[in-house]
Amino acid sequence: MCAHRPSSAPDFLLSRAHGSVRTQGCLETFTDPWDAIAALAEGRVQMVVGAIPFTRSSPAALTVPAKIIREDGPLEPHAYYRQGPGARMHAELASMDPEPEEHLRRVEAAVSTIRESKLEKVVLARSVDIAFDPPVDPLLVAARLIDNSLNKDGFIVDLSPAGQAGHILVGSSPEVLIKRQGSTVSAFPLAGSAARQEDPDLDAAVGTELSQSIKNLDEHRHVVEHLRQALAPLCSRLDIAEQPELTSTSEMWHLATPIVGTLQDSTLSALELAVRLHPTPAICGTPTDAAEALIETAESDRGFYAGAVGWCDGSGDGEYMVAIRCAEVSGDGRSARAWAGGGIVADSDPEGELAETTAKLRTILRSLGL
Repeated sequence: MCAHRPSSAPDFLLSRAHGSVRTQGCLETFTDPWDAIAALAEGRVQMVVGAIPFTRSSPAALTVPAKIIREDGPLEPHAYYRQGPGARMHAELASMDPEPEEHLRRVEAAVSTIRESKLEKVVLARSVDIAFDPPVDPLLVAARLIDNSLNKDGFIVDLSPAGQAGHILVGSSPEVLIKRQGSTVSAFPLAGSAARQEDPDLDAAVGTELSQSIKNLDEHRHVVEHLRQALAPLCSRLDIAEQPELTSTSEMWHLATPIVGTLQDSTLSALELAVRLHPTPAICGTPTDAAEALIETAESDRGFYAGAVGWCDGSGDGEYMVAIRCAEVSGDGRSARAWAGGGIVADSDPEGELAETTAKLRTILRSLGL
């Protein structure tokens, strides 16, 4: 922990408009989500918080916290990060992985693969590396993200349980992988995006165009069908809107579909549901295994980007966000890596896909003053 960080600063935080969870301390850790699911089911632990990685075989970063605080609304950043020494940050863009031209080439290759194979969609991401001098407190980055979010969405996860000592994942994701409250489950998948515009009339026109885009509606359909197939056997009732709705962040328009169901089996916890649903076509592709194989061949290790972040308590209730609009800050606070991806389908335009990742990266870069 940073020497000057407030004693009330969390090790884990999920800030949401309808309620937040923040925790401190560590009683136990898990790298296998199924071990954590079993511990919750046995009543051995009160809560598990943390993140599961994009690659399902990689170690998770799950913690049984010592202290738990729940709040009814979003969690505003600590005053320490608004004024005084905690509010200072100097960031510079260090490198890109891959460079824009290489990302264009990868998108072109993915489009060719989709047209010539059974692969229907794949999500390709690129990352940027950021340098801090002096070192940054990751919680300052999280505070800026929460401040800049329309709905005060944000998260903080200590990745130490996964073997990355002191590394912190911070982000501001608008996408709900799964939420469980009693027998009610809900999801809010996003797929199909367009950059917001400063001019209000142009911005509205971009949103309308997105809502009518055949390419983006097709991309979105893959995600909804994945969730339908996964949740329908588990629910006695499952309500899925016939058409996606428009939703927005400060930087992006998205197509979104609200999904609400009633669980048949009350022993299914939020964490187990998250593990069963991950990865969705929104961050991987379809068919899942083929898309995942292409991603692992084409990209550097995603780590916890495009994984899931959230909490689950002993009753099985909890909430997991898709880990997008995020950055992993190093343990020494001197560097961070941020990612953005886009769904590629048969009629994707490489230049448009590159522009989409650039727009999505603005969520993180704007919060860093870049």
